[in-house]
Amino acid sequence: MKTKILVTGGTGYIGSHTVVELQNAGYEVVIIDNLSNSNANVIDGIEAITGIRPAFVEGDCTDINTLRKLFEENPGIKGIINFAASKAVGESVQKPLLYYRNNLNTLINLLDLMPEFGVKGIVFSSSCTVYGEPDKNPIDETAPIKPATSPYGNTKQISEEIIEDYIKSGAPIKSILLRYFNPIGAHPSAMIGELPLGVPQNLVPYLTQAAAGIRAELTVFGNDYNTPDGSCIRDYIDVVDLAKAHVIAMKRMLDGQDTDAVEIFNLGTGRGLSVLELIDSFERATGVKVPHKIGARRAGDIEKIWADPKKANEVLGWTAQVPIDETMKNAWAWQCKVTAK
Repeated sequence: MKTKILVTGGTGYIGSHTVVELQNAGYEVVIIDNLSNSNANVIDGIEAITGIRPAFVEGDCTDINTLRKLFEENPGIKGIINFAASKAVGESVQKPLLYYRNNLNTLINLLDLMPEFGVKGIVFSSSCTVYGEPDKNPIDETAPIKPATSPYGNTKQISEEIIEDYIKSGAPIKSILLRYFNPIGAHPSAMIGELPLGVPQNLVPYLTQAAAGIRAELTVFGNDYNTPDGSCIRDYIDVVDLAKAHVIAMKRMLDGQDTDAVEIFNLGTGRGLSVLELIDSFERATGVKVPHKIGARRAGDIEKIWADPKKANEVLGWTAQVPIDETMKNAWAWQCKVTAK
């Protein structure tokens, strides 16, 4: 019998790619999503890639009664991967209560119900934003947690603390906290990808929409940072590489290995790229120009941050594989498919 996994936010960007990898690895998946920043049609894309249609519940994880009903109607869930969270740094500065309400209440509800329904472990979608503006790069998991530069980052810090406190209290569960750097790209099949509702809050979908003529131009927020070309530097990781790490983490938790109750891993490539370098990569990979201008700095942005992924490489046996130009080519193929609809 297949092991059953609940993926919250499973029709979202990272969630949908992770569902694909879970199903390819032989897991049975149940998705819950309130479709606040995604579309139920994503399920069709998942099925087209894997040949399997995952179970889908439209619902809000901030409502514990909705979650309880899901567990009652889908018995035997052994693990959870939690993607159900608002995730845009800029928006969180403008709408902090939305972020605290959504991100924290969802997690608390899940943790509350896990022992009752025999769920063994939760993989938590965390972020490199917990490190704030780092003292040095690359950064590993021992780097100090800095005061968050945005409400979004703060929800990730608080969520990690909630998980650790709950497990320390004696809760019979395990957790792996995955601190992502910057996920980008799309599935190479172009069946699923990043499709935000409304104006994109993240760089690459805005970039591809500008290249497609949907947006007039991309604004690069600042060119006066202390970096080689003045634009911010990030560690951009292909979304399929990232999804595969979740499958490995889930297997590690559920296999009964003698591991710590809470483990933390950075997920990145170990290489920093500036915003302007990313634009160059896209243009090189696709032959398409990106109309862009330089704007003022944006509140909440960190100057430069990239990962030391050595722990994930050695302990999980996971490494980022997809070259940046291929990632940008996949992102463009997905944009072209969406635009053609």
